[in-house]
Amino acid sequence: MEPIFPKFRIPTIDRLGVSCMPNVTETTGTKIAKDWFDAFSAFAQVQDVTGMEGLLCDDALWRDVYALTWDIRTFDGLTHIRPFLNTQLQAMTMHSFNWRNFVRVQKPYPDLAWLVVMFGFETNVGLCSVIARLVPTGTGEWKAYTVFTNLENLRGFPELICRSRQQARVAASVWRDQREEESRFAESNPSVLIVGGGQSGLSLAARLKYLDVSTLVIEKDARIGDSWRNRYDSLCLHFPIWYDNMPYLPFPQTWPKYSPGLKMADWLEHYANILELNVWTSSTVLDAVQHKDETWTVRVQKANGVIRVFNVNHFVIATGQGDGVPRMPSIPKMNSFRGEILHSSKYKRPSAFVGKKVIVIGTGNSGIFFPPSETLTWAAEDSSFSTYAGHDIAADLAREKIDVTMYQRSATLVMNLDKGWDLFAGPLYGEGSPPNEIADQLSHSVPHLLLEGGLAQRGTEAILASQKDMQDALKSVGFKLNNGVLGAGILLNLKQKGGGHYFDVGASQLIVDGDIKIKNDSAILEFEEHGLTFADGSHLEADAIICATGGGDVHQFISQLCGESVASECPPLFGVNEEGEMTWFRPFPRKGLWYMHGNLSLTRFHSKHVAMYIKAMEENLITSRYASNMGPNCIQLRQLELPQVDRV
Repeated sequence: MEPIFPKFRIPTIDRLGVSCMPNVTETTGTKIAKDWFDAFSAFAQVQDVTGMEGLLCDDALWRDVYALTWDIRTFDGLTHIRPFLNTQLQAMTMHSFNWRNFVRVQKPYPDLAWLVVMFGFETNVGLCSVIARLVPTGTGEWKAYTVFTNLENLRGFPELICRSRQQARVAASVWRDQREEESRFAESNPSVLIVGGGQSGLSLAARLKYLDVSTLVIEKDARIGDSWRNRYDSLCLHFPIWYDNMPYLPFPQTWPKYSPGLKMADWLEHYANILELNVWTSSTVLDAVQHKDETWTVRVQKANGVIRVFNVNHFVIATGQGDGVPRMPSIPKMNSFRGEILHSSKYKRPSAFVGKKVIVIGTGNSGIFFPPSETLTWAAEDSSFSTYAGHDIAADLAREKIDVTMYQRSATLVMNLDKGWDLFAGPLYGEGSPPNEIADQLSHSVPHLLLEGGLAQRGTEAILASQKDMQDALKSVGFKLNNGVLGAGILLNLKQKGGGHYFDVGASQLIVDGDIKIKNDSAILEFEEHGLTFADGSHLEADAIICATGGGDVHQFISQLCGESVASECPPLFGVNEEGEMTWFRPFPRKGLWYMHGNLSLTRFHSKHVAMYIKAMEENLITSRYASNMGPNCIQLRQLELPQVDRV
């Protein structure tokens, strides 16, 4: 299969046929945006598709998140936008447009200028928003190059917050009894059952609770947050606090910029208690069966061995990335090794390795991708994912003066997220930035096809150029670097395979200084008594080998719970389709089955969409969907055929 590369999409002035960069002030920009809004709202309300087309560039990108499609879709160019509007304007009826007086004049690059405008509208079921990016054209008109329509709230079913919060006084004993009865589900069934009490499961449970949808979370660990407590002691979040807020309850102003893993564990437990979420800990979902009426029967075993059977409308998998089963490499003669071999998920702290020589296999930050065609075979599926970073473990050992070598199988994207934050996401997520509700919409209003089509590459180049000294230092000691898939930085690394990068929090300097040694010049051939032998005949001695080689496909977990027939109908859970969209946070082909996964920012934003969709299903509000293919064979344009080219 020939590699499929994205087309250049940035609407530069040359590409638009504009002779020179327009000089737009805040005043003139507001007038341009207001005139465009007036025309857009007028055409939309009378369903004049031809008129709306005249306000868009021929190759415009329209991204819709649940507002007009009840799906997450991007329409590429007027040839795809036209049939979408012809169908959905009549089905959803855009009306009640409101001007929010939000206009920003932006010049991201010397050859690019646009006006960002935000306004609101309503449909027959929802309160929605539009974010459009207007660009100049050769005719002097300003047209939209991107349009983002987003469902913000359901009509008639507001979140039970702020003015809609509980108003009546409730005695302490009454409140206590109500909470106990609600969480026991002694004689009732929840509408939604979520398996997994991590950030994704709790965020969705909170959204559902405050849309008045009965929900129960099942968590296998003894305490909420144990999935963080049980990981290695040095674990710390790589994204700063502003990016990681959860729904309804932002971190306090005293919170550190980067959350330690143990502190994050306590926060999740605190979050569930404060928001009064129904969570059963030390409990396990045994299986889930869907019936002809599309409801689900779910069997849950509690800590005391009692099995409860629930009949629910919605079953949500929120157990994280992969199937939770460590995947070990299948390397010849493993039994001949006299030392210790362990998966990174079993690593806790460096004290157990003092005085030993250690090899860490894997250099990823949150995941490593293993093509099946390599000489070295692996016990996992085509790809495996790890939240136990090879870099972090190697650095943990090196700081204790332990002899550690990190085995690098392929080039790695390395960037210091802290130093590059202003270029990465600082304007939207930082001190003094807009509220998360606004920042999230602005962030998600940029379609993936535009990011992949040049914006992400430009941003990555700027970030790496600002960190050239460290990049050069790593290359000087033989560490292999790249710019990510298609040079797009972490964008496709995360969407395509869940990793393949390292956010530098100190390991890079340890590599440069020689405290972490690197082996990457030959493939592993086999184990020997005291280490590893490589294909070129070289050897590495070791007393312990730690495999940061991840876990398996979450389809295995779905198959375990729901059966192979259900799992086989589920779409790929990594990669993007021809519209640049992933399958996360979207309805699966099996009605009532959902997969919730993503970093804290993604989960914060999309948990509300999933909750609104579930609420809309409960209230029979969904009468028309404009959905894309979500089956197991949905097109994956950017999978294995896309090479990662080493930087020189």
